[in-house]
Amino acid sequence: MTRLWERGEPLDALVARFTVGRDPELDRELVAHDALASAAHARMLARIGVLSDAEERGLLAELSRIADEARAGRFEIAPADEDGHTAIENRLTERLGDAGRRIHTGRSRNDQVIAALRLYCREGLLAIIERLLATAERLFTLAEAHRDTSMAGHSHTRQAMPTTMGHLFAAHGEGLLDDLPWLWTAYGHVNRSPLGSASGFGVALPLDRALVAELLGFDGVQHNTLAVQNDRGKTEMLVLGSLLAPAGDLARLAADLIWLSADELALVRLGESVTTGSSIMPQKRNPDVLELVRASAARLRGLHVAAGGILGGLPSGYHRDLQLTKEPLLDGLRLTRDLFDATQRVLDTLQVDVARCRAAIKPAAGATDALYRRVAAGEPLRTAYARIAADPEAAVSGDPAELWRGRTHLGAPGALSLGAQREALARARSVLAAQAQRAGRAWDLLRVADD
Repeated sequence: MTRLWERGEPLDALVARFTVGRDPELDRELVAHDALASAAHARMLARIGVLSDAEERGLLAELSRIADEARAGRFEIAPADEDGHTAIENRLTERLGDAGRRIHTGRSRNDQVIAALRLYCREGLLAIIERLLATAERLFTLAEAHRDTSMAGHSHTRQAMPTTMGHLFAAHGEGLLDDLPWLWTAYGHVNRSPLGSASGFGVALPLDRALVAELLGFDGVQHNTLAVQNDRGKTEMLVLGSLLAPAGDLARLAADLIWLSADELALVRLGESVTTGSSIMPQKRNPDVLELVRASAARLRGLHVAAGGILGGLPSGYHRDLQLTKEPLLDGLRLTRDLFDATQRVLDTLQVDVARCRAAIKPAAGATDALYRRVAAGEPLRTAYARIAADPEAAVSGDPAELWRGRTHLGAPGALSLGAQREALARARSVLAAQAQRAGRAWDLLRVADD
């Protein structure tokens, strides 16, 4: 095993351990993507005459095996390797000799790790968008089922106005759809090829950067080679920032479900398969999963701050500080996937107590509707407000649980329409399918080699 930068001078063991950090562990997630980027690079090197056809075939076949081993959890990165990039090159050199020694021509570990991270982020964001759409659809299905389930709407945790459970579920679903532009912006940023930037200043070879971008299914090339290096850390911060919106919306949904399922309200019930018990109180079923969804959104904000803090104030070019932005990025993508998966399990078991929702509405919750009946009859709002405020409950006539039906303007509980949201879901799924297909085709490089 040799370090890629080895020149024979001894390196202090503590310094070696400190500088390597957690890279051998973290890079296991990136090895398959690094192998894919290396395959595109190898094909380009063959096109410009750096590799022979036989060397290219050998490299692609071995890179395919490395990717398969990585996905199966069998590819090892020894501490002496420092990172996944070195482990891959050492393996290629061991198996293929000079072809392995040539694979690094025209690149540095800097653009190599950026390429692997962008391919990883691309797939990670697509997986999160897929989960977001599934969760939004589940919420819209619940909204349809409970469009007439009357409940008290709350503000400041106090009863505000009668509404419906369907209106609440639809609000959460629409909020998730509003997060899509955040995720697609991050996706567009990472979906550009950095390869060929080397250490930021290019190399004296006729690298075909556009070919590599095409082979990897990127939208194009990030042009300025120094800008590529300056983007390290910025990309991590952008991707993590894009995850804050859906994570925050899931945390709000979790908080609502915790509140609505509390013993004192019990408007919804969580399935026993998604709640946990107490070690001392046998009657308890705790919404631990929802509490951890809520807390994980806060943790994600911390990861975003960590990446931005490392980036802040650095001059142009690569600096080893940026090695430490990898961990929060990988953690953030994994955490967000888990947030959606956990939330879906909760929604799949959720039950609404329709009768209890209706019975819990206090008569005074209809005071605002009574106020607007007076306004509609011509009374000035402030005059009507003062009269109703004197005795809100007495001002309400009829069943307060039905008053939401009188609010029929666009977006109000009495005019719940999910057609536009369903259309937005369909459009988003179409875009997602096209992007996933294009990103998936990049792996054909290794599939062909494997065949």
